Amino acid sequence: MIPEFISLTIPRPTEAGLSDGFRAVVTLLDAGNLQASLKRFDRERRLFDSWAALVYLRFSQDTASETNKAERDYADRLGPKATALEVAIKKRLLALPEREKLIAIIGSHVVQLWESDITTFDERIETALEEESRLCSEYTMLLASARITVAGQTVNLSGLAPWLENADRTVRHEAEQVRWAFFAEHGETLDALYARLVSLRTGMARTLGFERYTPLGYRRMRRVDYEPEQVARFRDEVLTHVTPLVAKLLEKRRQEMGWDHLRYWDESFIDPKGNPKPAGDYDLLIGRAQTMFDRMPGEIGLFFAEMVKNGYLDLKNRDGKAGGGFCTAFPSVKMPFIFANFNGTHGDISVFTHEMGHAYQNWRSRELPVIDELWPTMEAAEIDSMGLEFLTWPHMELMVEDGAADRFRRMHLISSLSFLPYGVCVDHFQHEIYARPEMSPEERHATWRKLEQLYMPWRDYGDIAYPAKGGRWQAQGHIYKSPFYYIDYTLALCCAMQLWLRSRKDEPAAMKAYETLCAQGGSMPFTTLVAQADLVSPFIPGALADVVREASVVLGATD
Repeated sequence: MIPEFISLTIPRPTEAGLSDGFRAVVTLLDAGNLQASLKRFDRERRLFDSWAALVYLRFSQDTASETNKAERDYADRLGPKATALEVAIKKRLLALPEREKLIAIIGSHVVQLWESDITTFDERIETALEEESRLCSEYTMLLASARITVAGQTVNLSGLAPWLENADRTVRHEAEQVRWAFFAEHGETLDALYARLVSLRTGMARTLGFERYTPLGYRRMRRVDYEPEQVARFRDEVLTHVTPLVAKLLEKRRQEMGWDHLRYWDESFIDPKGNPKPAGDYDLLIGRAQTMFDRMPGEIGLFFAEMVKNGYLDLKNRDGKAGGGFCTAFPSVKMPFIFANFNGTHGDISVFTHEMGHAYQNWRSRELPVIDELWPTMEAAEIDSMGLEFLTWPHMELMVEDGAADRFRRMHLISSLSFLPYGVCVDHFQHEIYARPEMSPEERHATWRKLEQLYMPWRDYGDIAYPAKGGRWQAQGHIYKSPFYYIDYTLALCCAMQLWLRSRKDEPAAMKAYETLCAQGGSMPFTTLVAQADLVSPFIPGALADVVREASVVLGATD
């Protein structure tokens, strides 16, 4: 029986209680009962992860609440202690002579993940981990505090979106001006926050025996089947194949619109008729989403009905709420939760279907035996989210304003292609930063601007000084809060767009492959999951060629 979210309670752990719970795992292990020990270990981790997910979700729902902030601070302090206990047990289990028996119970991939995990923690970095969490929360609160006035209305950063896409070019310009005025006002604070985070992470890496943070960052992301060199080759593929196509599409748009120059505030205005809007208000969209999912194969309609019935959604924008969208989950009750900020733009649909893809995968994987399998590593998880964005295309007449479904599909395809150069730019920037952690704020901004000009040579900020000097990256929360978690979106998009290609020829086959991928959860590493789905790995040269070719034809951008 799924509890209603509003009544969901998960016991608040204490350090002593955690120690007792994990000591029980060791007692069972010492008694020679490996199966029972592993089961208890999994239970303890599910309970703690569920509690932590609830704490950080409630903080995101209301960053101004002193109660939520205090509980988040408590979770920040307790998290490293839970990790220490967990790593100690993983080390004990991995040191067992009966390795084959361990693999038989939890699987070779989970063993591989644990072997990586134990290299990412030591009690000597507990204080640094707590400080890292505190600084990330400080970044979240700072951006959530923004109050921006545009066209006589005061909104937060998420609420600014309709003006950023307004059909009136002067309104878009004004919206970008006030947006970046906020970042300019807080630029020194944002620079100092990031400098502290980079220093902390570099220090943790060196304490753990790494020369720099990058290899530790990859291990914290649980990447066990590829290295930075393969990622760099993929960035080159995007630069070679996608950047020229996006440049061509933007030039075509400039000519169609009669603009003398393409400015930054023009890039998000994709449709000459105005970017398609959602079909209606929140209640209408939720009802139509239910119809859409009911029409699709599999159990996604049943699952969405459970989410709505039991309140596992928070999609409306409001003051004090953290920006962005995400999916979290409570493994002890086997339910995920979707968090977003609807603002009346087409982004509401894209973010919703994206996060719904994450939620559906987690739900489909809920009965897998080990907590480590409930989520794939993030680049694989993003195939599930981005894949659903494309697989809902046939039903877009339900979700967008009348007569705009084809325009929405075209806009989504252009947005996806345009995202790839930006996504690899974010990744390249982080590799440069952690290779030279001693960079000054000015050098970091210059590095961003240089890479931006490489991957997005069309980008022109006009008279908006702050991003023109290289400050655009400070609006990308992943750079602060989840280092090296951004290339995941681009790797996944390479695969999700292959599902799009397949769905154009055989929609049922594409949906079947998607369902299977979701159900496999994190039982295999990224490249194996991709191969199992009969998709081309992003690390194979030419992986983007078919997608770019088909997109060029669909968008009328062939030579």
